Amino acid sequence: MIYLSLLAKIMLENVYFQFEADFVASLRCIPMQVRYKLDTCGIKLKLSHWHQFSADERHTLVNLPCNTPVEIAAYRTSLQALILQYTHSPASELPIDPNPPWLDPRQIPASLQAKLQDVEASLSPLQWQGLTPIQRFALIKLSRSSHENRNFIPALQEFLGKP
Repeated sequence: MIYLSLLAKIMLENVYFQFEADFVASLRCIPMQVRYKLDTCGIKLKLSHWHQFSADERHTLVNLPCNTPVEIAAYRTSLQALILQYTHSPASELPIDPNPPWLDPRQIPASLQAKLQDVEASLSPLQWQGLTPIQRFALIKLSRSSHENRNFIPALQEFLGKP
């Protein structure tokens, strides 16, 4: 599977973005790198669950690798065990996209293009190709109408080096 081989090559070494700076010290919100791992392993983690975890448990979820099929399975198992420990019921499972759009450097998703148009910004195909998968993931997630969008423009500026 192309998806799994690409994931094996992506190493998320404790990537925190500048737009996350107001909460990463306390990890009161779920950072993008954990959100990326959630989509990779197919688990729906609620913020209420995240808040029940200890600081050490949150840091463990940040630091646990989730790239290869074995790591993905281990991450999923560890996360479900934590959720069960605190809530006494397993987390909802999400379908895992075999070809997620953030791993395709050739195509800017239509939803992201629409959000760029809404905020009167632009992103060229060459700029999209130059982003890392987790940066593309962040822009896609932050562009969704169901997401709090206040970090979309700061993320765009951070990734493209624009003031």
